[in-house]
Amino acid sequence: MGYDVTRFIGELDEDLICPICSGILEDPVQALHCEHAFCKACINHWFSQQHTCPVDRNVLTFTQLCPVPRIMQKMLSKLMISCTNAVFGCRAVVQLANLKTHLRDCEHNPKQLVTCAMGCSLVIAKDELPQHNCIEHLHSRIQQQHSHILELEKTSAEQKHQLVVQKRDIQALKAYLRTLCNSETHLHNLEVTVEHNDILQWVNSLQPAKVNHWDGVISTPDNAIQALIKRSLVDSGCPASIINQLIENCHEWSWPQGLATLEIRELNQHYYENFVARHIPGLQAVAVMASENQHMSENMVLEPGIVMIFAHGVEDLLEA
Repeated sequence: MGYDVTRFIGELDEDLICPICSGILEDPVQALHCEHAFCKACINHWFSQQHTCPVDRNVLTFTQLCPVPRIMQKMLSKLMISCTNAVFGCRAVVQLANLKTHLRDCEHNPKQLVTCAMGCSLVIAKDELPQHNCIEHLHSRIQQQHSHILELEKTSAEQKHQLVVQKRDIQALKAYLRTLCNSETHLHNLEVTVEHNDILQWVNSLQPAKVNHWDGVISTPDNAIQALIKRSLVDSGCPASIINQLIENCHEWSWPQGLATLEIRELNQHYYENFVARHIPGLQAVAVMASENQHMSENMVLEPGIVMIFAHGVEDLLEA
């Protein structure tokens, strides 16, 4: 709805009056084709009943509305209007563009927030202050605080109950994890035992070997030689869990410190006679397993074992 024309000082242009409410345009919009202007609230209400221009009755819809020209906006903003709170004693007359700012700070505004000076310090609208009762207000606040305390106590009791339940659940989970852990440890130990027995069984199935020429070791076997070694290990019944480790340990880059380089091998050659070696079937190669060479120093053995390949000179010890 537009502003009451009686509130304005001076002559008013008829183009600034809404044809629907007959007040000065408030938040105005304009029809694109006929250029008639209306208060936005007025035309929206009009459209709830019909979709025609209120002036010329031609078809008009929401999509055919647009803001009024800037010159009309400037004309409206410069109009002088009395304060809305004139009935409460305000004598101010301001430009329409400044009305909202004035109303916010107007001391005659009945909705202006004030603080009760009677002791309760309630911030309240000025027009509600005469009906305000400090005792009733404080009593209401005490009841609200009491209700809040009851809610907090209820929440606290529920949280304590939840903590008890959670603590019980955590204890049950810990007990389950301990049982599971013990079971897994037992299974792991069982698996390790089974694997160890399989390795021992395979090692004992191989012939003890005698190496006649330790200096003939092939320390950097190519892929073809490694493939032959792997095939022989598989055919001999080597446990699958250690085949790849043994293949990796047939190259000097994986050997322990006592076998790491040619120079070191030449220096330590006299220790090699102490190796317990097993002949890998069909090849000039031996497996030096850690389980059979615990008498050797740590820098001479490697888990689970070392594969050493020779150009010649490997015999079965029983045939020697």
